[in-house]
Amino acid sequence: MKKWLWAALLMPVAAAALAQERRAVLEEVIVTAQLREQSLQDVPVSVSAISGEKLLSAGLNKIEDLQAYIPNLTMTENGIGTSIYIRGIGSGINQGFEQSVGMYVDGIYYGRAQLARAPFLDLERVEVLRGPQNILYGKNSIAGAISIVTSRPSEEFEGAVSATYEPRFEEEVLDLILSGPISDTLGYRFSARLRNYGGFMENLTLDRDEPAFDEATYRLKLRWDASDAVTVSVKGELGSFDVTGRQAEIINDSPSVSTNPLFAGRTHGQILNETRDPTGLVLDIDSDSSVLNNFQDFKRSSNGDFSLNNTENLTINADWIRGDHTFTSITGYMAYDYDDLCDCDFTGAEGFKVSLVEDYQQISQELRWISPAGENFEFIGGFYYQKSELEFFDSIIVDSDLIVQLLNAADATEGGARGDNDPNPLGGSPEEIAGIGDAGNAIANLTSPRTFTSDSELYSVFLQSTWNATDTIRVTLGGRYSMESKEGSRHFEFGDLNYNVRPFSETDTVAAVSFAAERHNLKGSRDESQFSPLLNLQWDATDDMMIYTTLSRGYKSGGFDARSNASPSAEPVPLPPGAAPNPARPEGRPVLIGTFEYEEEEATSLEIGFKSTLLDGAAELNAALFRTEFDNLQVSIFDGTLGFNVGNAASATTQGLELDGRIQLSEYLMLAGALAFLDFEFDDFQNGQCLAGQEPTAPDGINCDYTGKTNQYVADFAGNLVLTYIRPISPEVGIGLSLDAIFTDDYNPAQNLDPAVQQDGYVKFNGRAGIAALDRTWELALVGKNLTDEVIVMYASDTPTAFTIFGNKGHYGFLEAPRSVALQFSYRW
Repeated sequence: MKKWLWAALLMPVAAAALAQERRAVLEEVIVTAQLREQSLQDVPVSVSAISGEKLLSAGLNKIEDLQAYIPNLTMTENGIGTSIYIRGIGSGINQGFEQSVGMYVDGIYYGRAQLARAPFLDLERVEVLRGPQNILYGKNSIAGAISIVTSRPSEEFEGAVSATYEPRFEEEVLDLILSGPISDTLGYRFSARLRNYGGFMENLTLDRDEPAFDEATYRLKLRWDASDAVTVSVKGELGSFDVTGRQAEIINDSPSVSTNPLFAGRTHGQILNETRDPTGLVLDIDSDSSVLNNFQDFKRSSNGDFSLNNTENLTINADWIRGDHTFTSITGYMAYDYDDLCDCDFTGAEGFKVSLVEDYQQISQELRWISPAGENFEFIGGFYYQKSELEFFDSIIVDSDLIVQLLNAADATEGGARGDNDPNPLGGSPEEIAGIGDAGNAIANLTSPRTFTSDSELYSVFLQSTWNATDTIRVTLGGRYSMESKEGSRHFEFGDLNYNVRPFSETDTVAAVSFAAERHNLKGSRDESQFSPLLNLQWDATDDMMIYTTLSRGYKSGGFDARSNASPSAEPVPLPPGAAPNPARPEGRPVLIGTFEYEEEEATSLEIGFKSTLLDGAAELNAALFRTEFDNLQVSIFDGTLGFNVGNAASATTQGLELDGRIQLSEYLMLAGALAFLDFEFDDFQNGQCLAGQEPTAPDGINCDYTGKTNQYVADFAGNLVLTYIRPISPEVGIGLSLDAIFTDDYNPAQNLDPAVQQDGYVKFNGRAGIAALDRTWELALVGKNLTDEVIVMYASDTPTAFTIFGNKGHYGFLEAPRSVALQFSYRW
């Protein structure tokens, strides 16, 4: 067995050896996973809950940090997108997607990928529900749901301030909370967080540390007890989270296999650093020497990136209690915008950049009727409406002569195959006169302005009813019927640096041959309706064990592809005026087949599990065995150059076992842990992305057959162990110690599963040591993250254009931060 796994598994043995005192009873964990307040042990779902106190004390700032404590949950950021995966299922990189893992904040759906990057602020808890959640969490939650619950106004006046400082990466966090009554019927809670982070990766090109974060979030909640039966709460929130730079670097770079003598046998970095033809007239590359840093060392070569994000939310929640029935109205407005610049060649060479701008607005209304608990029949039913509008703009920017020179050289050595057969006696240079070696000139100062829109309107009704058949047996039936209409458009052009449209010319041929991009203007609309059923059986086998089984079917709606660089048409790219058929391309005009519309996906899931309490309340052990079959799984496939094409994999199956538990070893010592085993397989997927240089294996002769393969981020097993020791050392003061071991087996962070970037299994330790007043008025602690200094690649992909232009197989990776130790102080009054 691997040494790191032994280290993790030996923690409970060490804990048991330390426990000499009488065991105490565990504190009950209350969740609202089923929209009622229930003990976690009574919820027939594989669910994990982390309290707001744990989030704050462990320095967990957003969902990306949360994944370490929730097995089978993965969240990754990359240069142009964000993805959340549960049990190996998630949505790929495409702004046309809503996430397969639904995120909900105080009942409001946050389905857009960029919102997963937003920082946490003053939370009561976070609940992660695994498996399809299409009944009570109805919008596209086909892989699972993340429910974030913010803290409520307090009945007594209270305040808190917390400050965190981490010197190595210059992290500074300041939290402020003020809460209490304004009158006998009106209360408030104001929360604010400011966070700055200097970065853990050195940008050698610009001589600065990255990624540098500048975050600010402000929230005000009001709670009005209008009467004994009616309560209204209003929440307003504004946030901004800006990032300068990325945590990305080139992690490997192989010598070129090109036949071009200027490239052959040289790494991508060497080619970019200095390459000249004998005359120095056709090709003269001289980049910053930082491009030679083409291996993983937490140093990057980049001309600079940024991401500027703004969010706003207004939520109005009204509860009316009539008898023992509760009627709830949740009205929500949510919006965000961002402006990103990605140095998407991921090197300090002056290659190309990508600009991305997105603006999203959403309004929603939910009405619920919740019956009293404990009767023969219980039910939760309601109505949901949502309307959203998305505008997305992106463009490649070629504002240097590097790509121009490279394409001119490639065109010259290939006899003009990269462009058109268009000799021009009046051309201003020899290559223009000859019509050979001029392909790069056609894309000088090029942009590719693309505008994508997607408007959606959704109506749904849902009902979940439980029959308490006996004192020990419960049967639950549920269903949600949804109707959704979508309209989408995508307009792609070629323009100058001011985005003014260029006339049809050799630019189109060069873009098609070397970048797999063509102009297009597409529009579409789609209407779909879905019914998601659920059957759940629960049996209280003993007073301390509940066994359950759930059979459910979920859906994720279809939509429109935002990032394909070509239309679905199989027509060749037209010949520009004045150009003749090119004998250097005997195959004829380029034929590009992109995507625009994709279909809904469907999941059928069976889960069998139990929740148990042991040792007279001193321990808990829960387990879930699951199998989910997906049809028409939505996937976003990198085209190997610059774009992504959305398709539907025919089918996939994910199955496994999830275990979690905790034990109060003594009055002061508690051990908690979770372990997940996962097996994912594409049953039929014939349009996957090929490796660089790989011959296509799919019947279409373009893609590669992934049938029988697993998915990115899937590890055979992963888990965590958390050991916590809290005890008083005097009548006024206590200490708190915790050690968290997070471990995983090998997994692949690349969508094409390239073995070159396989992430080895590891165990990572986080820890905390604090001293505090027993009345919780103050606390001082040291918070350590990744104490074993593991190198962890969160996401990896082929270095753009490295193989298609130079013949280099190389990869860039997004990495987690190395070891850090922060000082944290909080004061409450």
